[in-house]
Formats: sequence, structure tokens, C-alpha cells
Amino acid sequence: MSEQQFFKVTIDNITVEVPAGTTVLMAARMIGGDVTPPAMCFYSKLQGSGGKCRTCLVEVSKGSEKDPRPMPKLVASCRTTVMDGMEVKNITSEKVVDARAGVTEFLLLNHPLDCPICDQAGECHLQDLGYEHGKAGTRYEFSRRTFDKEDIGPYIQLHMTRCILCYRCTYVASQLTDNRVHGVLDRGDHAEISTYISKAIDNDFSGNMIDVCPVGALTDKTFRFKNRVWFTKPVEAHRDCDKCCGKVTLWNRGDEVLRVTARKDEWGEVKSYDGKTGWICNTCRFDKKDLKDWTIEGPSRIARHSVISANHYLDTVKPKETIQEVMGGRQPKLLMDIHKVSDVNDPSVDLSRIAGPATGATFEKKNS
Repeated sequence: MSEQQFFKVTIDNITVEVPAGTTVLMAARMIGGDVTPPAMCFYSKLQGSGGKCRTCLVEVSKGSEKDPRPMPKLVASCRTTVMDGMEVKNITSEKVVDARAGVTEFLLLNHPLDCPICDQAGECHLQDLGYEHGKAGTRYEFSRRTFDKEDIGPYIQLHMTRCILCYRCTYVASQLTDNRVHGVLDRGDHAEISTYISKAIDNDFSGNMIDVCPVGALTDKTFRFKNRVWFTKPVEAHRDCDKCCGKVTLWNRGDEVLRVTARKDEWGEVKSYDGKTGWICNTCRFDKKDLKDWTIEGPSRIARHSVISANHYLDTVKPKETIQEVMGGRQPKLLMDIHKVSDVNDPSVDLSRIAGPATGATFEKKNS
């Protein structure tokens, strides 16, 4: 058996040695930081993904040691394998920066500006891309394409207006289940994700489509409009499950579990355990919304640049509380319980137990 071959590749003046067959994007991820190109459609855990969004374009200034000629055009780093001696420019290339701004503008042509009401806000990859590479204005003069919201199962709602056609959800359905009932319909600017006529997605692993969606096109109906992710506290937990790995992230508000997701790595992809991707089943995701169902391991580590990390930093010293000193050692408390005075937003209502978004009817005082 021959030994595995390794190639040296230089990305933004940083050299790394990787196995032959590694893509430029995965090599950049080994370096990490700003050297790594963004990716909206590529997902290392899904076979066949990548090559569609073009956000990971890079400039190859040197093909290899044997053929040092630069590649004539920018290439998709998620589909381009490294060669020995290859030199790549990402953030150090003006061509790449300009092209990435153009791709971002293209992705935002039809995307609605509804971040204030979108459940994906705060953990949306398109938000990050737009902040880093987007422009203040738009040159688009035509009406944006719109679609009606569609329930594609008991737990998932599809907002096709927000979709960027990354195809991740179709790969999840194809590779995790044997009965995929949705896909891409039509072509060009009419292309859309939808289900077969009179079909609903109801398999045990359908919820993983929500985890892989980089935008707010696929939303959890049990979490819709109940809270913002930066108001919740993510903790890692596990349970014995006969369907999946049982390792999840709980998004808590106080003692209430508002949402359950698979654990994700620094690239926003589901983590792997023992060589297997940590997909979780619908039972763990949608039905286990009680802390008693889980064994808590500890708080999740969130990147400091993320809005989710607000007030959730680890390994930091908590500032000294001064209010107690001012109040003579007394604990700071509310002067009035507004719930008792106003008779609205009954604190006894458990949001995680409500089937859908909370409305006024949820807190309506019942006449005896």
C-alpha cells in the first residue's frame, strides 16, 4: 500500500501541507481566520454540495511547482483541488474582493430585507456576508420576486422568498432519508424549492434541513417568533436516543428550552462524532423541550464576533456588582411586578409548550 501524498499550498502568504485531493477551501480552513473564504452552498458533510453560490472564489496566482502559470480566471475554492506549490490569494487579492462584493450583491437582489422579523437573524450566514462584502445601496430597479409561505411538514415552514438556492436541504433529504419528496422546480429566475403535489416532509430527520439552511428560508415552526437567539443561552446537552447521536445544543431562556439544534462547529456545520455526522432526529429536536429530558454538559462556546455571544463569554471575569453596595447590600429587585398589574404576558405560560408563535390569545385572561 503506497503512502499518502502531501502537497504544500500557500494561501495569503501562509503555507500549509495538506493531503493530495484536498480542496483549496478545506486547506484554508486548516489555516483558519480571515484566510478562509466564505461558503454559502458548500457543506463538507454533504456529498455533491458546492460550486453554486460562487462566494468562495479565489485567485490562483501560481498553479504548481511544475506549472507555475496563474489560472486565467477566479476559481471556486470548494471545487478546486490543491497542487504541490500552488499559491492562492483570498483577501490579499483585489479581484477576489471585488468579485465577492458582486456575488453578494447578486444574492441580495431578490432577498427581502426582513432581518428584524426573521428567525435566522443573528446566526444568518448571508447577514455576515452582506456585512463583510455588501454595499450600502442597490442598483436593482425591478420588483423582487416573491413566493407565498408554504408549510412543508408539521414542523417546518418554507419562506422561498428568502431562499438563495444553495441546494443543501435537498442533499440532506437525499442522503439522510430514502423518501425525499421535495426538490428544485423550474429553471432560471423561476427556480424554487418545493414539495411534490400533496406531499409533506415527515421523516424522522427532516429537521436537519433547518440546521443546514444558511438563511431563514426553512424555519422551525415550534420556535417561530418566540425569541431572539441572542436573548437565549446555548448549552450543550445529551440524552440516550435510539435514533441519533443524542448530542445537541439547547437554547434556553431561564429554565425554559425554546429550541433544540444539532451542535455546530466554527464553520456553521454540524459536528461529527466517532467519524459520523451528528445529525439529530425530530424527536430530540421538537419533542424534548424539558430540561429533565437532558443531561446538561455546560455552556456552548460561541465565537466572540457573533451576536449570540453577547453576555455569554467564557473564561472571563464577571464585573463587580455595584448596585448592592449602593442599596446597602440588598439584592437588586423590580419595584413592581408588571405582570400582576397589567394582567398580560402571564409568566406561567411556557412558550416552549406552545405549538406555534405566541399571540395575544395565548395570554388572554380567561373569564371564569
